[in-house]
Amino acid sequence: MSANSSKMTIDHDEIRQWAESRGGRPATVKSTEKNGEPGILRIDFPGYSGEGSLEEISWDDFFAKFEESNLALVYQEKTADGQTSYFSKLVSRPEDTGGKQAKQGKARSKEAA
Repeated sequence: MSANSSKMTIDHDEIRQWAESRGGRPATVKSTEKNGEPGILRIDFPGYSGEGSLEEISWDDFFAKFEESNLALVYQEKTADGQTSYFSKLVSRPEDTGGKQAKQGKARSKEAA
């Protein structure tokens, strides 16, 4: 696996560690919130395009919605030229990852197809 290949995970600790190591915070798109509940989830990185449209939420709220929506995070550690990558995308969880694993924190990373 090359350093710039994408990985996929449902592990909460891995997601939080990856985001926080880059200054990322859990967020929701303001216009999609309903009755105080988070809507579309994002990881907000300071200085990127989310400014003004995103609202920071707690990691607990982020992961509750993450599980409810059956999501996985596709992310990249390094860019092709070896720089720290900020690439990430929340996607529908593949069938073979099973919801129980993520809640127990035992899911492992695997390469995205």
